[in-house]
Amino acid sequence: MRLDELGGRRVALWGFGREGRATLAALTAMADPPTGIAVVTDAPPTEAERAVAATLPWLHGEEGIARLSASDVVVRSPGLSRYRDDALRVAAATRVTTATNLWGAEHAGETVIAVTGSKGKSTTSSLIDHLARAAGMRTVLAGNIGIPLLTHLHPEPLPSLWVLELSSHQISDLDWSPRVGVLLNLYREHLDWHGTEARYFADKLNLFAHRSGIVAVLNREDTRIRALAPALPGRHVWFGDPAGYHTDGSSILWRDERLVDADQLQLRGRHNLLNACAALTTLEEDGVEVRPLVPALSGFRPLRHRLEPVGDAAGVTFVNDSIATIPEATVAALDALEGRPVVLIAGGFDRGQDYGPLARRLHRDRGVLAVVTLPPSGIRLAGELAALPDAPPVLPAADLGEAVRLARAHAEPGSVMLLSPGAPSYGAFRDFEARGDAFRALVADVEPAAPA
Repeated sequence: MRLDELGGRRVALWGFGREGRATLAALTAMADPPTGIAVVTDAPPTEAERAVAATLPWLHGEEGIARLSASDVVVRSPGLSRYRDDALRVAAATRVTTATNLWGAEHAGETVIAVTGSKGKSTTSSLIDHLARAAGMRTVLAGNIGIPLLTHLHPEPLPSLWVLELSSHQISDLDWSPRVGVLLNLYREHLDWHGTEARYFADKLNLFAHRSGIVAVLNREDTRIRALAPALPGRHVWFGDPAGYHTDGSSILWRDERLVDADQLQLRGRHNLLNACAALTTLEEDGVEVRPLVPALSGFRPLRHRLEPVGDAAGVTFVNDSIATIPEATVAALDALEGRPVVLIAGGFDRGQDYGPLARRLHRDRGVLAVVTLPPSGIRLAGELAALPDAPPVLPAADLGEAVRLARAHAEPGSVMLLSPGAPSYGAFRDFEARGDAFRALVADVEPAAPA
């Protein structure tokens, strides 16, 4: 469905975050806009939200569901699970689309690279964009990275390459596929939205389902991807494979050729070296000569909230890895900092993740000085640690402020205070970015005195 097909129709926006606001702007800019637009949210809007669309009707609750069902078209925001009971009722009553699908209908035939995966999407899509620009290409980077697609509906001039970060929420009911799709990894994630692990994986794979000639760039190191790959259409190209771009943890290699050492990059951690391998592989498959671009990797700076150093005091480095919303990401962060003592702050919203592997990584003999836990998932992590020998001290905190104070008291000169929660921020913060910003502010107030 194209945007111009919404002209003269009754349209409801379900959800009014970044994508909802971008959709409203696109609809109201049309030469033939919808005849009636309503905004439906789960809860009553704040004054600030209502002010953005003060002339429109705002509805919520059963009244909102009735308005959605009576609309000609509903544009659902990605934060709203399509598997909710009310979403199933609405889908049975009327046509439901998304901003991602509306954008895709406008850009059929253009060169689009789309990146997904449980972790690493933002870094990898940004690396692709960075390298493409180094090659002199005109690019647009958008999507789940915080730049709604509909804010870049018809830019002038058109880019030669679109680089999109797409979440499982955006892909779940995607009705188009890009020219090149990248799948970085698959971990147990977002079960509150998808319902089951199997459905989450299937929704991720929907990225590849609508283009028989798609180039699928896949991670050879991920056992789940290797198992699911035979079901994917198109041509499969692997990174993390000794036959192509891969890493030994200290360098990026092409087959047996060492291209660049990790200490020449600002990115930290084996997982980020693998993300760079994905970016190089992807651009090469898009016809770009990437070998001359390898030196440009050294100029790429880590994104905010991703192993981001945010301060130093009395020899202690404070690192913000708030993006780590699953335990596997916290393990990767600890591995990236191997060799330096760490005080870890972990825990948050409990999505039922398995904290066993993370607990087994938290050993004193691997430099973990202490673990400060945040509820509610931190309670489960503490329970896992209590059953293990050589576990570090566990310090429960009620909130992030107390966590920073406790962590500071147990840090030593030369150590790292690492916020890498292994859990989402729901209930305490709006999102991982707000949590990371709060950590940065707390760190700025840390006294530069020697730790106790």
